Amino acid sequence: MNRLKMLEYEMSTWPDVSVNSHRFGGREFRFGSAEVGHVHAGGIVDIPFPRSVRDALLAEGLAEEHRWVPNSGWVTFHVCSEEDLSHALWLMRLSYLRYALKTASDPRAMLEHEGAELRLSPQIKSLLEPFVPKTVNPVATEPLTV
Repeated sequence: MNRLKMLEYEMSTWPDVSVNSHRFGGREFRFGSAEVGHVHAGGIVDIPFPRSVRDALLAEGLAEEHRWVPNSGWVTFHVCSEEDLSHALWLMRLSYLRYALKTASDPRAMLEHEGAELRLSPQIKSLLEPFVPKTVNPVATEPLTV
């Protein structure tokens, strides 16, 4: 099985991820209607991030600017080896996490667990904080007295 097929197989096991044909060729991965990333022939992986996350990934040397839209939040990564495959999955999981946090029953625990699993730097972990929904005040079940 080639590396991109291995990436596709792994990502297809993640909760709420669908695998589809990409409009420019290759395969794309979606969390609901949001694109987590896509792959092209030749080992090219493209992943969207908010600009702040993208800038941190570039600064830490963890991804490259996207070749067609370098001033966007998109990054590119080339998969040429098994080690590259692991890193591509890491980047995809980071992209996935920002959507999964929004729907998790316990997003704070999810961020802590995934942050440890992915060995996120403090800076990158802090950039994911905005995707953790604010706690909602419980609705009172007792009538209010005036």
